[in-house]
Amino acid sequence: MTPQARTALGAVGLVVVMASLSFAAVPFYDWFCRVTGFAGTVSTGTGEGIAVIEDTVVVRFDATVDKDLPWTFRPVERQMTVRLGESNLAFYEAHNPTNEPIAGQATYNVVPDAAGGYFTKVQCFCFTEQILQPGQTVQMPVSFYVDPEMIEDPEGKFVHEITLGYTFYKIDLPEEAGPDTQAALQDVSGGPLTAAPQASID
Repeated sequence: MTPQARTALGAVGLVVVMASLSFAAVPFYDWFCRVTGFAGTVSTGTGEGIAVIEDTVVVRFDATVDKDLPWTFRPVERQMTVRLGESNLAFYEAHNPTNEPIAGQATYNVVPDAAGGYFTKVQCFCFTEQILQPGQTVQMPVSFYVDPEMIEDPEGKFVHEITLGYTFYKIDLPEEAGPDTQAALQDVSGGPLTAAPQASID
């Protein structure tokens, strides 16, 4: 094989690898965070058997949208004060102002890092494909608690504020998702959660 052919073959291989990484970016980010603890990766649990204590922490909610996704996205409530061990429910709202269905997927992060292992999600919409129809607005629930063991942690005991942030990215629309596809988001009880079309977000 000539040097030119080897160079061309290497370039093609690089393009294939980069395309694969781009396609798998969100799942890879999820795996990477869970393995390394990067971005304040949170725990998952049911909340059963967790003691509720009187110590509190302020949980702030943040929302951003990647430049390629033409949605608006915001927390319904900007912050809440919660007792450690107490189960809580917060909502984020997304709106598709375009005239076509669009699919998105969210990643998350928690700061400070010291709180990541104690901020426990019971259920959320992250890393799950969401499809919004033209003009559709939906509210997406996040069920969580902050493990009271945080106050025993050498760094966690100094945490008084936690920020949970989500970033939505545009993903390819599934082939079966045509104009009549209904976006259904699951609430914490397993039922569909939708809002009326043509709603707007201030």
